[in-house]
Amino acid sequence: MLDIALPIAFTLVSVALALSLMRLIIGPDLPDRILALDTLYINSIALLILLGLYLGSALYFEAALLIAVMGFVGTVALSKYLLRGDIME
Repeated sequence: MLDIALPIAFTLVSVALALSLMRLIIGPDLPDRILALDTLYINSIALLILLGLYLGSALYFEAALLIAVMGFVGTVALSKYLLRGDIME
């Protein structure tokens, strides 16, 4: 069952990654691009988790956790910059 589900999941997440990248490039507004960037790193986390399942290694799960933390901080910083014009007060 996992032999069938993993390639399908890889394909669907890769398509979502490509669509997020397209939205990041041609997004009409800055909030759209921030949301596209947020979705892009979430999709890359999903790809890393799927790769970890496929290869049977826990190293990819730790990398996914680090990307999640850095992505959250990046999204918060970009949102604060968008709202206030600066990140630090």
